[in-house]
Amino acid sequence: MKSFAHFLLILILAYIAGMFLPWWSVALVAFLVTLLMPLSPGKSFFSAFMGIFVLWLMLAFYMDVRNDHLLANRMSEMILKVKSAPLMGVVSAFLGALVAGFAASSAAFLRVTKKPA
Repeated sequence: MKSFAHFLLILILAYIAGMFLPWWSVALVAFLVTLLMPLSPGKSFFSAFMGIFVLWLMLAFYMDVRNDHLLANRMSEMILKVKSAPLMGVVSAFLGALVAGFAASSAAFLRVTKKPA
């Protein structure tokens, strides 16, 4: 249940931060949420990864439908050499999710207590 709250908080705060801050604000949000809600490094990575993946995929789909798939098709032809708007959305969501996942796991590793030798 704690992982779902972590996931939801990252998703909501990243959406709000994305309105005012640059794209890399997802890393700040994931890092700060993980510092405040401690999880294991693996769980924090997965939770942040899924939160940002779902958010960016929904936003990419929404923007893609609004402009009738024009921009995503052109970008996918140029970058991926394939005319596939959904694939472009998945690739961008995956990259953003990796950034957030690594930021969250970094925060989780900061919280790990070291055992005396």
